Amino acid sequence: MSRPPQPLSGVRVLDVATFIAAPYCASVLSEFGAEVIKIEQPGDGDPFRRFGTASGRPDSTLAWLSEARNKTSITLDLRHPEGAALFRRLVTLSDVVCENFRPGTLEQWGIGWDDLRAINPGLIMLRVSGYGQTGPYKDRPGFARIAHAFGGLSNLAGMPDGVPVTPGSTSLGDYLAGLYGAVGVLLALLHRRNGGAGQSIDIGLYEAVFRVLDELVPAYAKYGIIREREGAGTRNACPHGHFPTRDGKWVAIACTTDKMFQRLAAVMGRDDLAADDAYGQQDKRLAGRDVVNALVGGWTASMTRADVLDRCLAGDVPAGPLNSVEDMVEDPHFKARENLFSLDVPDVGPVVVPNVVPHLSETPGNIRSLGPALGEGNERIYGDLLGLSGEERARLRDAGVI
Repeated sequence: MSRPPQPLSGVRVLDVATFIAAPYCASVLSEFGAEVIKIEQPGDGDPFRRFGTASGRPDSTLAWLSEARNKTSITLDLRHPEGAALFRRLVTLSDVVCENFRPGTLEQWGIGWDDLRAINPGLIMLRVSGYGQTGPYKDRPGFARIAHAFGGLSNLAGMPDGVPVTPGSTSLGDYLAGLYGAVGVLLALLHRRNGGAGQSIDIGLYEAVFRVLDELVPAYAKYGIIREREGAGTRNACPHGHFPTRDGKWVAIACTTDKMFQRLAAVMGRDDLAADDAYGQQDKRLAGRDVVNALVGGWTASMTRADVLDRCLAGDVPAGPLNSVEDMVEDPHFKARENLFSLDVPDVGPVVVPNVVPHLSETPGNIRSLGPALGEGNERIYGDLLGLSGEERARLRDAGVI
């Protein structure tokens, strides 16, 4: 039985952004059927093409191949008047624009929000920047590391009294902003489908980070609590952290309730620890955090990681391995869930990337291609979509416009 069209089939997205945040939004949309045209500067293209590990293809890193999935690349100099004019023509034929220039940049080129909605009232425009389109800091440059810092995450990451760190040293803020951007675009598309006009979506990188810090703000506003770095644990539960094993690995154990700790104590052969006059109540475990963590850590360190996990899971204790990328690639659950996707890329060979999330039962997303070669879609987009003749395309190419 053939499946119905994907949810975003027929939606055209212009991705004029660079690096990760707004382009990631476009990638997510592409996985569920949207046509994404990646617009890059002639000559060099998106600088993200040179970020990360070499792929063996001169114009692409492995990061580019993974994150620019399903996109068609065209080259266009938006700063050139003819380039801006071509972009406006594309906008009249499109549904969504994703951009992450500093606020005011597109306006300087005559292709800001007011300019574009005047020619396409149904346009949806995602605008991601370090600090958003308004406010006293709007003109400051922003990257994920800065967003982690300004948004409050980095101050929480690291060991107590140690150097604050970036969690995982990843571009988490970019990906979070991209996900919020995708939510915003989908909401705007739904609003438009219900008869509303197009609209702009304004996201500051730091806002995406700030939004996921659970009770940080209400706890401070009500009680003046300033949460600091807590290492592998948390102020709200114990034992709730990372513990070493005999084979040099680590496990995560989470006991957020008294019942969970009772089960862990039983697995450890130390039912006495869960007595009311010992550590059976959360407040007593928090007060004796160092002792409790040392007891659990001593127990885990006496066994291999596999043995610890077997015992915890048999006793219904929430536990899991601290996986390296090698662990994840070899793990049968990752394979069963098809979390890894491999595709052959010309001049590169097979490339394995994270697969689509979320899993939809009726209209699942897919990966049709990995990061495109620079300008590979010029002939199709400028010729077939915009109807430019071969002579006109050659003239624009010679002039550096495309």
